Amino acid sequence: MKKLLLMGAFALLGGVAQAQEGFRLGGHIGAPLGDAADAASVTIGIDAAYMWNITKGLDIGATTGYSHFFGKDNVDDFGFIPIAASGKYTFSKVPLFVGLDLGAAISTRDYINSGLYVAPRVGYQLKNTELYLGFQNIGSKYKDPYWRGNDRFNFGAINFGANFFLR
Repeated sequence: MKKLLLMGAFALLGGVAQAQEGFRLGGHIGAPLGDAADAASVTIGIDAAYMWNITKGLDIGATTGYSHFFGKDNVDDFGFIPIAASGKYTFSKVPLFVGLDLGAAISTRDYINSGLYVAPRVGYQLKNTELYLGFQNIGSKYKDPYWRGNDRFNFGAINFGANFFLR
C-alpha cells in the first residue's frame, strides 16, 4: 500500500511539473528594499509573459508588466515597466522552479532614469498557476532638480506573486 501511495505521489508531482508553454499573466505585491525602502512603503504590480518550452523543464521567453512603488510621506509614487528576457527551470521530481528575468526597466517618472532590470525568483508550480517569491532590482540614476549631480540608486523589492497560464 505504501509503494502504491508513493508511486501515486510521484505521478501526481510529475504531472504537475510539466512545461508551461504559452501566455502567463499575474501580479505581485512586495516590500521595497535598498534605496526604494527610503522612498516607498509598498509595491504592487502586474506581470505578463510568453514562454516557449526549449527542453524538458526549461522554458525561455519575453516578459513585461508594471511595478508601482507607493511613495512615503511627501515622496511621489513612481513605477517601472520592465522589458526583459525570461528563463525558468522546473525540477522534474518536485513541483519547484527557479527563474530569472533580465532586461531593461523604463521609468514612469521624468526624474528617474530607466535602468538595468534583474529579477530572480523561486516558486511552486501548480497545473495552471505558479506561486513565487522573488527579488526585483532596477539599477537607475535619480535626477534631483534641487541638488547638484545625479546619484545612482538601486530600486529593489522582495515580492510574493502568482502567475496564471492562459491557454
